[in-house]
Amino acid sequence: MIRDFALADFGFLLMAARWTVLLSLAAALGGGVLGLAIAVLRIVPVAPLNWFAIGYINLIQGTPLLGQLFVLFFGLPLFGLSVDAWTAAVVALSLYSSAFLGEIWRGSLQAVPQRQWEAGAALGLTYRQRFSHVVLPQAVRISVAPTVGFLVQIVKNTSLTALIGFVELTRASQIMTAATFAPLTVYLAAAAIYFVLCFSLSWASQVLERRLHVAR
Repeated sequence: MIRDFALADFGFLLMAARWTVLLSLAAALGGGVLGLAIAVLRIVPVAPLNWFAIGYINLIQGTPLLGQLFVLFFGLPLFGLSVDAWTAAVVALSLYSSAFLGEIWRGSLQAVPQRQWEAGAALGLTYRQRFSHVVLPQAVRISVAPTVGFLVQIVKNTSLTALIGFVELTRASQIMTAATFAPLTVYLAAAAIYFVLCFSLSWASQVLERRLHVAR
């Protein structure tokens, strides 16, 4: 039965948005852990590890996120590995995030002047100590803006999980559109929620940059 879009329907979209937030957080956490490992593998002076990281990045960045979602959700059951929509979404977004975050952080690490490594060596620090105490803190300041910029993309890319049946904000909007037959109103409301989520991230990034004196 077709009905008008009401305040309760907006509340339904807000409830669905929490899954968008949770999925984004899970992807950021999983992708961050894997991305840091990839970034380190890209800069360590061991050629096989460099090649592995480059191959991984090229594979993930060279294939669409939607294709990765389909492979995990529809492809794995062909091999007897059945996964639910949430698991497939988290794994796909984490892998996707790790490749991009790994490159962002690799660039940030390599943006730290070589003389900083040399200064640490002159002080008798090991490679690990130079990385963790000298280079990494400086790289974090450099990486804030591009990292948050990519996290904003992750929030919006969660909408693709609607195609495997995961009920987040976009999928909830599709359901609500079918019930109210008011696509313009529903999708404008969803767009407003996405804007608030993404703007909040951008605002937090600006605050963090000021605290870290990134521009200095």
